[in-house]
Amino acid sequence: MADPGAPPDSGSPPDPGGQSAAGERHLRASDVDRQAVADRLRSALDEGRLDFHEYDSRLRDAYTAKTYGELERLLADLPDVAPADRSALTPRGQDAVAAAQRSIAAYPDATRRWLIALWDDYFGAVAICVTIWAIIAVSSGEMAGLWPLWVAGPWGAFLAYQTVRGLAAGEPQRWAAKQDRKRAAKLKKRAQRQGEIEGGEEPGASQA
Repeated sequence: MADPGAPPDSGSPPDPGGQSAAGERHLRASDVDRQAVADRLRSALDEGRLDFHEYDSRLRDAYTAKTYGELERLLADLPDVAPADRSALTPRGQDAVAAAQRSIAAYPDATRRWLIALWDDYFGAVAICVTIWAIIAVSSGEMAGLWPLWVAGPWGAFLAYQTVRGLAAGEPQRWAAKQDRKRAAKLKKRAQRQGEIEGGEEPGASQA
């Protein structure tokens, strides 16, 4: 009789850590198992099998999973994925364009987020300078030289150069991937701290 709580049958469900037989899904998973699933989810994102929001949600669940069964559910609808450079679906000719589009699709809002991160401090600083200049001009009754231009001009020109060069070189996607790795590292540390806290509470709870 089929287990109603088991993940959908995909022929040969992926095995996080190499130990998740049908009767072992209740066993506790290790950090190595959780990291293996996180790596395979990342590969699925790179291959276009998951969008960014799906990946982000499953990654959080992977780092907080307790058992092999919880990890299995995160991979139940995915084939045994491999990194793009070792994928069985190697792009040829014009298919390389589609591969690049899948890479961009992994972070659809990367350009907008990168531009905000790049220009955010600039607009904030210029706004403060203009506000100070306006207050001084109003209080003194004299329109002094527009000195904020000395801040906005050179800095803005430098950022414009960085923007053009970065867009041409695909910097937004690399920046988004770097932010993704940082977020994954934070999630992993948070899950490890949570596990240490729960592990310290379990002995007292069992005695109660």
